[in-house]
Amino acid sequence: MPVNRNALIRYRTIDQCLSNRQRKWTLEDLIEACSNALYEYEGIDKGVSTRTIQMDLQLMRSDKLGYNAPIIVLEKKYYTYEDPNYSITNIPLTDKDLDKLTEVVEILRQFKGFNHFQELNGMVHRLENKIYSAKTKQQPIIDFEKNENLKGLEYLDTLYQAIIKKSALELSYQSFKAKSANQFTFHPYYLKEYRNRWFVMGVTKRDVPLLLLALDRIISIADATTRYILPKGLSVSDYFHDVIGVTVKPSQPPVRIELSADQHTAPYLLTKPLHHSQRVIKSNAKGVNLTIDVQLNFELERELLGFGSGLQVVSPERLRKRMKEQLEKALKAYG
Repeated sequence: MPVNRNALIRYRTIDQCLSNRQRKWTLEDLIEACSNALYEYEGIDKGVSTRTIQMDLQLMRSDKLGYNAPIIVLEKKYYTYEDPNYSITNIPLTDKDLDKLTEVVEILRQFKGFNHFQELNGMVHRLENKIYSAKTKQQPIIDFEKNENLKGLEYLDTLYQAIIKKSALELSYQSFKAKSANQFTFHPYYLKEYRNRWFVMGVTKRDVPLLLLALDRIISIADATTRYILPKGLSVSDYFHDVIGVTVKPSQPPVRIELSADQHTAPYLLTKPLHHSQRVIKSNAKGVNLTIDVQLNFELERELLGFGSGLQVVSPERLRKRMKEQLEKALKAYG
C-alpha cells in the first residue's frame, strides 16, 4: 500500500506521542502534534482533520502497513500503546526492505577502500550483520556494543533535526547532582557519543560557555520561539582534541602524563591507545612507559583506574596522589 510523505510524518508523530508515557494523549492532542509536525517539516499550516487522525489510528492498528500497533483507549479518552515497549520503528524488516538494504550495502561497499570513506566501514558491517540475521533468521555473527536500556535515545532525532534546521529548544533537564529539574532555552550545535552514552553540545544564551548535556538526563523537549544563536567557528574535533571523554575545560591546557604499564597490561594499551597523543618512551620485558597529553578530568581518572594494579601514574604528582586516594577509598570499601 503506497504511503505519501505527509502520512508517514503523521504516523511517526503519533508513534512518538504514544511512546511517550510521561503524559496522556487525547485525540485533540494527537491532532495538534501532527499539525505542528507537518508545519515544521513540510510548511503545511492547514490543520489536520479529526477524521484523518482517526483513519491513521485505524490504519496503524491494522496489518496493511505491517504495524499492527496495539493502540488502546483508556478512560474512553486517552490513547496509548498497550505494550509500553512497542514502536513502529521496532517492527521487523520485510523482504522488500531487506532487498533495498542489500542494494545500499553494495553501493557503500564500493567506497570502503577510499581513505575519505573509512568511517563507512562500521556502517557497512552493521548493515550486513542486520541483513544476514534477518534473512537467515539466525543469530547475528557480529555483536556490536549497545545498551538496550539506555535512556534519552528518544530525543536523539529531535535534537538532530533542531541542529540541522538551526532551531532553539525548551529543555527540562535534571543533572545527577540536582534535586529537581531546570527549565531553560537551549541552542544545540553538535551530538557526541562516548562509551555508548549520547551528549548534546550547545549554549543557553549568547556569549556564555558551551554546555554539554547528557541525553539520559533530559526530562522533556519542546520547540522554542527564541531566535537560534549560531555557533562561532566551533570545531568539535578541536574542542575535544585534548581530552579523554567529554568533560572539557577550554581554558585549561593539556598536561603531559607519564604512565607505567606492566607486561600484562602493556599489550592492551599498545593495541588500543588511550589517546591520539600517546607515545611510548621506554619498553622492556617488564612493560612499557608511555605519555599522553590531555586535560585532567573525571573520565581520565576512571579510565586509568579501570586498569587496576596493571597501570601506574608516574607523573604529574597531583594525578598520582589523586589515584592513590581513590584506590585507598576503594580498599576501605572492601575492608
